[in-house]
Amino acid sequence: MKHWSIKKKVWIALSGVIVTVALGAIFLIYFLYDALYVEKQKELLLTEGESLVESYEEYGVDSLFFTRLQWTEQNKAIHVLFSDDPMQLGSGVPFEPFSEENIITFDERQLLLEGETVVMVRSHPLFQQDILGVAIPLFQNEQLSGAILLSMPLEDVYEPFAEIQVMLLVVLALILVIIFFLGNKIVNDVVNPLLNMKEISTYMSDGDFSKRMIMERRDELGQLAQSFNTLSMSLEKVEDNRREFLANVSHELRTPLSYMKGYAEAMEEGMIDSKKGLAIIQKESNRLERLVNDLLDLAQLEGDSYPLRCEPIVLSQVVNDVLESFEIVATQKNIQMVQKVDEETIVYGDSDRLEQAMRNILDNAIRYSPPHTEIKIELTRKNGWSELLIVDHGIGIPSNDLLAVKERFYRVNKARTRNAGGTGLGLAIVTEIIKKHEGEFELFSEVGKGTTAKIKMRTIESDRENIGFQD
Repeated sequence: MKHWSIKKKVWIALSGVIVTVALGAIFLIYFLYDALYVEKQKELLLTEGESLVESYEEYGVDSLFFTRLQWTEQNKAIHVLFSDDPMQLGSGVPFEPFSEENIITFDERQLLLEGETVVMVRSHPLFQQDILGVAIPLFQNEQLSGAILLSMPLEDVYEPFAEIQVMLLVVLALILVIIFFLGNKIVNDVVNPLLNMKEISTYMSDGDFSKRMIMERRDELGQLAQSFNTLSMSLEKVEDNRREFLANVSHELRTPLSYMKGYAEAMEEGMIDSKKGLAIIQKESNRLERLVNDLLDLAQLEGDSYPLRCEPIVLSQVVNDVLESFEIVATQKNIQMVQKVDEETIVYGDSDRLEQAMRNILDNAIRYSPPHTEIKIELTRKNGWSELLIVDHGIGIPSNDLLAVKERFYRVNKARTRNAGGTGLGLAIVTEIIKKHEGEFELFSEVGKGTTAKIKMRTIESDRENIGFQD
């Protein structure tokens, strides 16, 4: 049974419920009828018999007693047989005065002689039907003087049940139909969605994440379907990013390698000057080295096990060191860097990684700012946070691309050449570094007016115990 499908198991369980309910209902109906109605008829016979015994004891064998017997037969639908012949009692009370058949057995006669009332259910030999009877002994002067037999055909007892039997069967059939309908609904509402999820998961295991659950409901299954769709979409996005990442890495690696190979062959054939060819090869090898290093850095930062060498650092000193390293590049492009730095700002972090993040941001700011503009660098403390702003007046980023530029290899201008941009990993690395420091990294930009990069980190004075880093 463990290899059966859940749908088959549900139907087997429902079939078991239907059979159990049907058998239980039939048993209960017959049991209650036999225990209640038939027993009530026995009590009726006993009650009437006791009433006749009282009349016998009061009036004896006279007209009043027989009138009472006749009244019982006519009004209670009970057949009454009275016998005061000891000879008949000795051989058993007959059905009719001239009948050779006896209704009372020898053992029952002995019970009557002992003053016991006898209740019997047996076949009537004259009318070929079963009867329900009660035999009550009659005594005078402590001697058995006769017996009264009250009886009624069992057909009369079960006739009321036969009348409602059809109705009971109809009600039972209706109950079974309702159970079947509910079972079918359970299969459609519960089992089929689970089977659908199983089918979609099979597609997902084969790498196809495009399938979705179609279910408009708000119960737990609807929430499960929504979570399943969210998982499918997430996996599809991860798979798309993986493919895009591999394609981008392949392109970024293949391009400098093809340049290096081409210029090496050209130098070998004497088509270009060796000095010029070596310079280009050197340039491409440097770019290839930067790309590989960025990929390694990003892979390490995205891993949960990457350790940060965190310690209390003066963030203003890190900012000053970065600005000093970019001073010559900014001067060559006639870009002025204006700084306003709080020298008392201290944070808990990895100085090398924070310097790398600032370098990536400042490199983009200088790269995409036109000459004769300024870049503003401001470091302040606000409400327990250290806030670093790097504001340029460059070409800006469209609002639709603000979040995407933090992804690997994303470029706003898809047609941008390699010489017009970096590796496409800079901002992704910044995002991971600041995330590792439990800080915030945001970009604000307007096309044609410039971009503002904001980094927020907890200052060491405000919440040292809750920073959460280990040395």
